[in-house]
Amino acid sequence: MSDQNIAFTAEVDAIGMNCPLPILRTKKALATMQSGEVLKVKATDAGAAHDFPAFAKQTGNELIASTTEGDVLVFFLKRR
Repeated sequence: MSDQNIAFTAEVDAIGMNCPLPILRTKKALATMQSGEVLKVKATDAGAAHDFPAFAKQTGNELIASTTEGDVLVFFLKRR
């Protein structure tokens, strides 16, 4: 899925950060957003592929898409 089709309100660049920093940055960003807004997260930590679906499930935020751009994992989370 191409992320060009997904409108997002804010973006977290967690490239080069290791767990748990990408999740912590995401949590902080989502806390400042309104319900229904979309956050784009870019991460290179291998654990992110597992962490973000689990994070979404635990927090009630919706993981609406995830894709890979080269070695960068890209996630789109909709604020609950």
